[in-house]
Amino acid sequence: MDMRRSGIAAVAAAAALALVATGCSAGGGSSSDDASGTSLVYATGVPDHLTPGRQTVAFDQVMSLFAPLVQTDSDDHLTDLAAKSVKSDDATTWTITLRHGWKFQNGETVTPESYVRAWNYTAYAPHAWENSGELAGIVGYSDLNPTSGTPTTDTMRGLKVTGKDTFTVTLTHADSQFPLQLSQAQTAFYPMPKAAYRDIKAYDKKPIGNGPYEMTEAWTKNKEFTVRAWSGYQGPAPKTERVTYRSYSDMDTAYTDVLAGNADVLYLPADKMTSAKSDFGDHLYSFTSPGIDYLGFPLWDKRYSDPRIRQAISMSINRKQVDKAIYGGLYEPATALTPPVMSGTQEGICGKYCTYDPAAAKQLLAAAGGFSGEMDLVYPGGLGLDSLYQAYANQIRQNLGVAKVVAKPTTDWASYYSTLTAKTVAGPHFGHWGALYTSQQNTLRALFTAAGGCTTCAGYYQNDDVDRLLDQADAASTQSAADALYNKAQKRVLQDFPIVPTFFDKYSYVTSSKVTKLPEVAGSPVISEIQVSK
Repeated sequence: MDMRRSGIAAVAAAAALALVATGCSAGGGSSSDDASGTSLVYATGVPDHLTPGRQTVAFDQVMSLFAPLVQTDSDDHLTDLAAKSVKSDDATTWTITLRHGWKFQNGETVTPESYVRAWNYTAYAPHAWENSGELAGIVGYSDLNPTSGTPTTDTMRGLKVTGKDTFTVTLTHADSQFPLQLSQAQTAFYPMPKAAYRDIKAYDKKPIGNGPYEMTEAWTKNKEFTVRAWSGYQGPAPKTERVTYRSYSDMDTAYTDVLAGNADVLYLPADKMTSAKSDFGDHLYSFTSPGIDYLGFPLWDKRYSDPRIRQAISMSINRKQVDKAIYGGLYEPATALTPPVMSGTQEGICGKYCTYDPAAAKQLLAAAGGFSGEMDLVYPGGLGLDSLYQAYANQIRQNLGVAKVVAKPTTDWASYYSTLTAKTVAGPHFGHWGALYTSQQNTLRALFTAAGGCTTCAGYYQNDDVDRLLDQADAASTQSAADALYNKAQKRVLQDFPIVPTFFDKYSYVTSSKVTKLPEVAGSPVISEIQVSK
């Protein structure tokens, strides 16, 4: 979505025109002739869920099973897929028209109700689905998520089925970037078939999608599972016929397996970045990404409630040294809350608090009353983060003079995430946000608003001034005006300093020699486009 137009209506119209004119509804069918008999093993962490509205770490698996309404390509151009058009005259009420002929993998027809019911179900607070916040901009979302008590309805007023192939979405405020939100990584916007609601727990293990691949068996935690090209898919045929998702609790083991040719694709663990080039040569891929790494805080913990404590920790970290030692120079020290690939990001907006200055950091900590006791740096174990968090711990201990700073891994991702949701995380902790669409809006809303999709990731931070500035930015009539307001929002967040921005990152992958092509969008491989030798 390009906001370089001179008005909200113009932007909305331009987006709608783009979605109609550049449709890519290639005919359905099984995998291409070249893909027949081909397969690959994709090494991943342990999934949490496979239901689109629930998953938080199973993007690759879910995006191979489902197709979005619209999609972005490698040049960040927005095109339609399951949608025939997405139109609005005012950027507030959007009409979505679906393509004919699309079905779910059990033969059910994909209808407007398939979307409306799924979105309502995902948004309904008693279900506690993790991706509910992605739908927060729809009128009536707050009715399903009241600030107190239980909701009195389970449907959002802003969703209406208006025809056999059409439904409307009314937003709480003008948002010319809404079509971008419907793209592939915002999985809360995916549809679900009627069959899903008969046994939602069973569906989570073997979801029925509308995408290029279908499940061959139910997923069991800690076990691999395989998806195969679905013959009824209406989009471009997959390039590889079968993909096996193999879960690893230890990414170093996964790295060794890819190096030996026992697995084929792996997101590069942080502790292997310095050796990956010599190990893999041309089979190391490093993509520019919309991701940012940071340290989060338990803002409810009195030990970290003073912003000066958090600022001092930030200033005690030598990001350039960490980048060289841990990332092999692949990353860039963060100087803002959003990565520079996003339009309007003002690099350096974090100022002195993102600049290494151990003397000033120590003075700031003293002014805040110092820190007593043990400081625990918490991160998910088994993901190759040990060296990174040991480096952070060493620098904070040495540069701030805190007697005991300990890097503490949890058992796995699930146990780590539970410490955030239960508010039991013991101290500064792992944070990463890979924007789900390429706009500052996504990162700022996700991390720093109450209904943004990842409030747990930033200590449940919320500020009315930030909310107001983001609303104004969303409705701005020009890109430059939106950029200025997003930057104002960043400055307001940074006054409170709820997180420590550490790195603008790249998404790096290693592959076996079997992989001949690794296409990507927004830094992540497109599973259905990966090509392998037979």
